[in-house]
Amino acid sequence: MLFFMGPGLPLLALYVAAALLPAIVLLRYIYRNDTVEKEPMGLLLQLLGLGVAAALCAGVIEGLAQTVLNRLVDPASPAYVVLLAFLVVALAEEGAKLFFLRRRTWREPAFNYRFDGIVYAVFVSLGFAAFENVQYILRYGLSVALPRGLLAVPGHMSFAVVMGVFYSQAKFRENRGDKRGCHQALWSGYLAAVSLHGFYDACALIGSGLSTALFLIFVAWMFRMAYRLVKRESAADSPV
Repeated sequence: MLFFMGPGLPLLALYVAAALLPAIVLLRYIYRNDTVEKEPMGLLLQLLGLGVAAALCAGVIEGLAQTVLNRLVDPASPAYVVLLAFLVVALAEEGAKLFFLRRRTWREPAFNYRFDGIVYAVFVSLGFAAFENVQYILRYGLSVALPRGLLAVPGHMSFAVVMGVFYSQAKFRENRGDKRGCHQALWSGYLAAVSLHGFYDACALIGSGLSTALFLIFVAWMFRMAYRLVKRESAADSPV
């Protein structure tokens, strides 16, 4: 109780602000690049909330999946870290994001342009990342704010940009009667996001000199790729 009184309340506000600021900056960046037709603000706020719901659901799934993995693979083995990153964390988190993304936006009348898929995916993903960031900073303090703000939060946005490109392709194909192409695009977007997320986490968790070097190279490439995709899709935006 004393934490929320006197000097504790300003400290809490500082922690929450430090956790939310990176997501706010990136949300504004994506919103400004939606140049043809802005999405309804009410919808975008809902997507942020669904990102929080995705984080909560993914946490439960990851806990159960990790319990199974612990029984099948020695936690001290190198294979464990890779399986944890790809088959537990990445599958659960990107799957939860896609579930809520599709549930809310697939039949949304405002989903009528290609760039909308990127906007929707990023808002869900950054709602997820912002909630996760608040948890980390409240637990570990401001020392983790800068590295997470520069790496983890933009990482979630990058995964979402790639998923969003495929998500819009899927909507485009369904609108033209190509159900098979629609499903292929949805799966391609999900698996691409899982691959990026899994590689990111695996390199970060291994923590060796080689994995750290690979991590930095990969992050630089991924952020540049996401930036170029945003600019390309924004410039070439067209109806789905």
